[in-house]
Amino acid sequence: MFKESYQVLGVMSGTSLDGIDLAHVHFTVKNNKWDFSILETATIPYTENWLNKLKFAVNFSKNELVQLNEEYTDLLGNTIKKFIEDYKIQFIDAVCSHGHTILHQPQNGITLQIGNLPKIAGIIGKTVVCDFRVQDVELGGQGAPLVPIGDRLLFSEYDYCLNLGGFSNISFEANGTRIAFDISPVNTVLNFYANSLGFDFDDKGEIARSGKVNSALLTELNNLGFYQKKYPKSLGIEFVNATILPLIGNYSISIEDKLNTFVEHVAIQIALALHKKEGRILITGGGAYHLFLLERMQNHLSKMHLIVPNTKTLEFKEALIFGLIGVLKLRNEVNVLCSVTGAQKNHSSGKIFS
Repeated sequence: MFKESYQVLGVMSGTSLDGIDLAHVHFTVKNNKWDFSILETATIPYTENWLNKLKFAVNFSKNELVQLNEEYTDLLGNTIKKFIEDYKIQFIDAVCSHGHTILHQPQNGITLQIGNLPKIAGIIGKTVVCDFRVQDVELGGQGAPLVPIGDRLLFSEYDYCLNLGGFSNISFEANGTRIAFDISPVNTVLNFYANSLGFDFDDKGEIARSGKVNSALLTELNNLGFYQKKYPKSLGIEFVNATILPLIGNYSISIEDKLNTFVEHVAIQIALALHKKEGRILITGGGAYHLFLLERMQNHLSKMHLIVPNTKTLEFKEALIFGLIGVLKLRNEVNVLCSVTGAQKNHSSGKIFS
């Protein structure tokens, strides 16, 4: 008989490289209904040295990746340990950590999340549940998205759950089946161009707002082959580096116009991804602060109620859900849905290190 209450740390590092997100979460479950409260949270930014390593690791050799994995596991373990000490957290059932995605090529049977080596449990001194994507790829799935199980169990009152992070991804129920997929790059591209102007990000989307749409570029972006594919489908940084940035780079227009055009592209692709254009959509991730993007989304979805939640849920929803995914693994319950990843079956994914 499983217990009805869990204290865990959910840990996530996304492709937008904002830092390591940590959330102390209390989960309760009764009659298969899950509830949660997010307690202490923190985002620990990367040093410039680590930012450069993580940005360019996609080009590393096999030996360099092995070394990077060792070093990142040390970094992640010590960051988590310090968070527990700083907030004087007395008891947790487990640390549930996603790690950081370096390679994601499910079509080639490859996905690599660094920071998931067994030694992380020894560094922290706690049970760790981690490495959630590999098993799904081995079962023929995309290894992504994983968050939809949390959308179903924790946020069922919304018609759609949309995350605006390094990439946008959507999750919803259709005929009793959970559907989810990546839509397009978002902050991986917007931050790249903001960085080129000397900013970490485009605050509230004001730089993008100051530009104008380039119709030819917008048409080329919207005609990319990925958008014609049926789900399940997922994106990695490889798509941005090999396809998106070179395409935008072909246009001799201002950074402001590039940002404005890409925002319009993202808004259009999100609208096209929704099978019905009305209802309530929960919006989380760093892109929820991009007010210009939200305005363009609302323009294309005039009957949709866009809902941005409280700050903790907005910023730490993925860490929250990886906490839940870890708890489900501890209970040996399904935490990955084949309807969204395309795997052979629903399964309970992840590794447990004591």
